[in-house]
Amino acid sequence: MDITALTFNERDEFKRKSIAEKAISLLQAEIDISPMVIDGSWGTGKSEFCHKLINLMNEQESHHLIYIDAFKADHANEPLMTVLAEVIKVLPEDESKQSFVKKALPAVRYGLKTIAKAGVSHLLRQDAADVVDDFDKQIQQAADKTIDATVESILKDHVEAEKNLKALQEAMAEIAAEKPIVLFVDELDRCRPNFAVDMLEIIKHTFDVNGVQFVLVTNTQQLKASVNHCYGAAVDAQRYLDKFIKFRFELSPISESIPKQPQLAALEHFQQLVKSGKQVPDERAEDESLEYLVIKSFIIQQKLSLREIETFYRYLCVANHISPNFFNDDLKGNQLFKITSLMMFCFNPNLLDKIRRREASIIEFSEFIGVRKIDPLFDGKILKSEQLMVVLFVLYDSFHDKEKFVLNEESLKGWNELINQYFDSSISYLEGYKIIEATTEILSLGK
Repeated sequence: MDITALTFNERDEFKRKSIAEKAISLLQAEIDISPMVIDGSWGTGKSEFCHKLINLMNEQESHHLIYIDAFKADHANEPLMTVLAEVIKVLPEDESKQSFVKKALPAVRYGLKTIAKAGVSHLLRQDAADVVDDFDKQIQQAADKTIDATVESILKDHVEAEKNLKALQEAMAEIAAEKPIVLFVDELDRCRPNFAVDMLEIIKHTFDVNGVQFVLVTNTQQLKASVNHCYGAAVDAQRYLDKFIKFRFELSPISESIPKQPQLAALEHFQQLVKSGKQVPDERAEDESLEYLVIKSFIIQQKLSLREIETFYRYLCVANHISPNFFNDDLKGNQLFKITSLMMFCFNPNLLDKIRRREASIIEFSEFIGVRKIDPLFDGKILKSEQLMVVLFVLYDSFHDKEKFVLNEESLKGWNELINQYFDSSISYLEGYKIIEATTEILSLGK
């Protein structure tokens, strides 16, 4: 599905339209909130939200709305060119467009480039005191006979760059006076650190223009890492970003689709994927199904993102396509191991490999599936199905560190009865390994 064409009317399972409406009202208000950041961790649906917001705002026809995929552009290493090229695209084919291009080109071709070649690549980013300090360093390092020429050249380049920059800003202001501009810069957190930081600084120093606003769609934690990569761990990345970001809000991982019963958006996303697709039987997303209970527990304890949910669902579809009987198993224990094997294949292949080599620790396995302890049985019923897998390996296998899970005689009797219910009466720990191996074979497109 083309997410660029999506609207909240077509799909809004996480009830984010009201958030978009409030963001639009801020962009239209006389409040200095640019750059504004739509924050969120990897895979929380930021890009889809961004496109829906743009399409919603487009209905009002009040602004030039420009979308920039920074990740696609970072190979060119020219954030200024990236932004200007997208601005030019929205201008009408008339004299105003030609005029803007003529004013923009010198700022890119001459001013900024010559400063970089002169050895003061960060000149436009720095405060006056920093610029003076850079001059001092260059003067100290230059030979006496070249000092005058070097300083004069740098000053000329700086003056020319400032002149061209001012012309560019005036051209942008003229366009924005007729129709304000909002630029949405997406995927900044996926860019190379240098490009991401350069983009921030270009936005601050070049596009500080009335009527021009920026919305950054990114993960600020990753931006902090980019800042520290460029300027060192000693730099306070949060304070650095505070110089650039005027307002940020975070997309919540919680869905409020059921009043007073908020759940992780990831859970709802998984259910929607299963119900809207045809590859996985619908009942696998029902609350009472064994598979869903295990999947639900895993999603919550691993805090899977929306993108990770889509990955997991895709692997479910692959398994069901390659092996049409993947879900058709009368033994509930087999289903437990199939789903868990698929989870490991997706998210922890190293653990899967260690289990297959019989080198895993029971602690590693139990933590992966979210089992911190073995609960006492209640009227002979299991509280969490995934605990059964841990008990199975504790009882029948030579996993390392089994002493963490100590079972008394009464508990042993109850668990053995459950094992016989979930598997056939001849079950041994080898059956769990057989299922893990078979599932791995399916997902590896083996025999």
